[in-house]
Amino acid sequence: MHDERHGAKQPERFDPARAARLDDPARFAYLPPAEVLALIDAPPGACVVDFGTGTGTYAIAIARLRPDLEIIALDEQPEMLGLLGAKLVTETAPNVKPVSNEALATLHRRADRVLAVNVLHELGDAALHDLGALMKPAGRALFIDWNAEVERPVGPPRDHVYNASEARLRLEQGDFRVTDEWQFAYHYALMAERKR
Repeated sequence: MHDERHGAKQPERFDPARAARLDDPARFAYLPPAEVLALIDAPPGACVVDFGTGTGTYAIAIARLRPDLEIIALDEQPEMLGLLGAKLVTETAPNVKPVSNEALATLHRRADRVLAVNVLHELGDAALHDLGALMKPAGRALFIDWNAEVERPVGPPRDHVYNASEARLRLEQGDFRVTDEWQFAYHYALMAERKR
């Protein structure tokens, strides 16, 4: 991922000082890991990159539900990876591997699936391109993000996020073709593949 934020909807990067919000168990009530995993639809033994993993809340939950998967928890902020590393000392998730953006080149075309939870609004054009470069030719990416059309008690301000139509346009103006769309209480989910 890049420091370059050109194209990002949210003006500033997520502040690691607010990282405790990412570990709030209430997140699983409105965005259940089992439902996220069902949408990912990863084949047995697949490589799944959790792009912008933060503290790894969903990476760990999905790893526990599917211990056959290789979960690469990727984040550009060392503070976030430090928090994830501390969690992995006590949490049982041996199939989670935290990595920084310095590993991007080694991960090109390795991912069967990419998961991007609450990060699309933060991704600049270069980072979005990097995400696509991780995918195998038949790989898919699941973008789940806050829905600007929904009144909600949590998440960023509405003008810092997309609605589903805007998110679809953002992806399709770039490297992606959206194949499916779903709605959660506060989020939309878009499945995308790379344009051939």
